[in-house]
Amino acid sequence: MKTLHLAAGLALLAAPPLPAQPQFEVATVKLSTPPAGDRIMINLGNILRERLTLTNATVADCVKFAYGLAADAQLAGPEWIFTGAVRLDVVAQAPADTPREQMLLMLRNLLADRIKLVTHREPREMSYLAMVPAKGGPKLEAADPPAGPVNAPSIAGRIDSPRMPMATLARLLSRFERQTVLDMTGLNGFYKVKLEWTVENLGRGAKDDAAPPPDGPSLYTAIQKQLGLRLDARKGPVEVLVVDSASRVPVEN
Repeated sequence: MKTLHLAAGLALLAAPPLPAQPQFEVATVKLSTPPAGDRIMINLGNILRERLTLTNATVADCVKFAYGLAADAQLAGPEWIFTGAVRLDVVAQAPADTPREQMLLMLRNLLADRIKLVTHREPREMSYLAMVPAKGGPKLEAADPPAGPVNAPSIAGRIDSPRMPMATLARLLSRFERQTVLDMTGLNGFYKVKLEWTVENLGRGAKDDAAPPPDGPSLYTAIQKQLGLRLDARKGPVEVLVVDSASRVPVEN
């Protein structure tokens, strides 16, 4: 028996160490400074030249960006992570030539370290809109990845961008229409997107004087005619990320 215990111990000592989790070269996570006036500048996630930033973002915004979630319905957790009661500023620098997906993984690790974020995934039955190619195929012009910040004017009822991934389009439609829109187009990369429709599910973002008139096409009609895509109403299991716990105050940088 002693020999067996010794062999097991030697095998444990000889086991290779677990690979280190990818980390940013330098990163700060801090509570946002309260706005001085009525206006607030919000950056829901941007990556430019291996520099990742979020500004005045809720914890839910940070988590959705880190995990690539398109809609609020794909995230569950305590109510406070969705409100503006806690907002974060994140600035992180990665090594040169770090892929975007690697940087998002590094952001997940950063959130786990600085705000003690703990999550798990589980399927939940829900209704959603699947964004898929329409009959005849997409009417989208491919675009090069952005070399700098992209000014993409978007309000409820109008999106105009020189370059946008389909996941971002689904995320915007989810926000404006107050429905869960999931990208199932199978289209990777960036595309020119110009879409105009009449908002039916009025929310805070829809009450804009610059929004299209109420007699315009519905989103279902507009996205098919203008982009060659289709929104299919479906119901089924959708994987939801559940926030089990998180700290309201980041660990000191």
